Amino acid sequence: MTKNLLFLTGKLAEKSLNKVLSEVQSNPKTPPFKYRVEQIGVSVAALMTPDLISRRLKETGDADKVIVPGLCQGDLAALEKQYGVPVERGPDDLKDLPQYFGHAGVAPDLSQYTVDIFAEIVDAPYLSVEGIIRKAQQFQAQGADVIDLGCLPAVPFPHLTDAVKALKQIGIKVSVDSLNTDDLLAAGHAGADFLLSLTEKTLWIADEVAATPVLIPAKPHSLPSLYRAIDACLEAGRPFIADPILDPIHFGLTDSIVRYQKLRKKYPDIQVMMGIGNLTELTDADTTGINAILFGMISELNINAVLATSVSPHALNAIAEADVARRMMHAAKRDDRLPRGYSNGLLGLHDRRPFTYSADEIREIAAQIKDPSFRIQVGEEGLYIYNRDGLFENIDPFALYPHLKVDDDASHAFYLGVELARAQIAWQLKKRYVQDQELEWGIEGMMEDKAGKTAHREASLKEKRNKSKLSK
Repeated sequence: MTKNLLFLTGKLAEKSLNKVLSEVQSNPKTPPFKYRVEQIGVSVAALMTPDLISRRLKETGDADKVIVPGLCQGDLAALEKQYGVPVERGPDDLKDLPQYFGHAGVAPDLSQYTVDIFAEIVDAPYLSVEGIIRKAQQFQAQGADVIDLGCLPAVPFPHLTDAVKALKQIGIKVSVDSLNTDDLLAAGHAGADFLLSLTEKTLWIADEVAATPVLIPAKPHSLPSLYRAIDACLEAGRPFIADPILDPIHFGLTDSIVRYQKLRKKYPDIQVMMGIGNLTELTDADTTGINAILFGMISELNINAVLATSVSPHALNAIAEADVARRMMHAAKRDDRLPRGYSNGLLGLHDRRPFTYSADEIREIAAQIKDPSFRIQVGEEGLYIYNRDGLFENIDPFALYPHLKVDDDASHAFYLGVELARAQIAWQLKKRYVQDQELEWGIEGMMEDKAGKTAHREASLKEKRNKSKLSK
């Protein structure tokens, strides 16, 4: 059934919106729809609010749905009640409308995953029980399913059992990682859910406690040793997880990946774990890309759990990245699609479509401006800043400053300096820039607390208006 859609916009975007919608509507891959564009009398569509829309748009005609600009802030529930039809935000940039229609306006379902994240607290012996709980809750908030307490060789951990019991008491699943059999036994008796790691020689510990063992080879790189431990658990009907160990680059990475593939072929139905910290922690590269590749392999090999760490400064969000990666890869596998278009969480430095407006389109928009407020855009050729007094282009913000005439307006100059710096970074890295919005850094930005941030341009203009009143 054909939908009747009503798009609300501002003066500057009206022409572009009509053009994009016409192109979308004529695409044979797009479900049939009719549309009407209503320009409600504001210059910039992003400055719309539900209250303003309510005052200026009295009725929606035959529309089945109202689409407001993606940057429109506020609760849309009152508008839905007023108009009696759904009201939803479109994409932040109207040039993303083709993708919006391609997904039928519904965000991909990333609620499911099949890989459990074991997040290791590597310095647990040095932390108090309270400190362990705080870090565990931090990792849990980032997506961890199990908290792993890492024991260190020759470092006493007298509060190990207290830590296990405290975590269990607040409902957190716990694993303990140690080479010391006494530690493993104590942890098992204290209620640990998993023990890392047992070999064919220490498998007797699993007879003493209820914890699920994570099996590794007794001799490094020995699949036969791991197979013997696996077969013993299968024969005893005991739950277990097997881990052939992922090695760092130049210390056997490729061979270790082959071992995982051989293990999965030999035992297609067992639970398998991969410790990914040997790559994320021990490689000086952004962990987002490393996690993307690893979880692609993890998805193909049907690996069930990962042991992740967050120690090195460059890997501080590795657990949160693992959470994004497992969900994205699961969704792509479920849909039998490439892992594209599901999440921007692993796109930290670049964007897939950084420059949505051509130089000619920016110049066309600039020609419509009749007020003194500066607009900033970024295109493939560089930075553009314009108001009623003209359009200025450059790749260097310092070259633009003499044209702006804000020498006597510190607040406005500061605002423009911040925005042009963001614009320059976006141009240099090939990222999407939207004025008054922070640059998106994938999971890094998602982890930030956005509360309390203001529209600095509006604050600057308000201050300017107040100064003007006082001078009169």
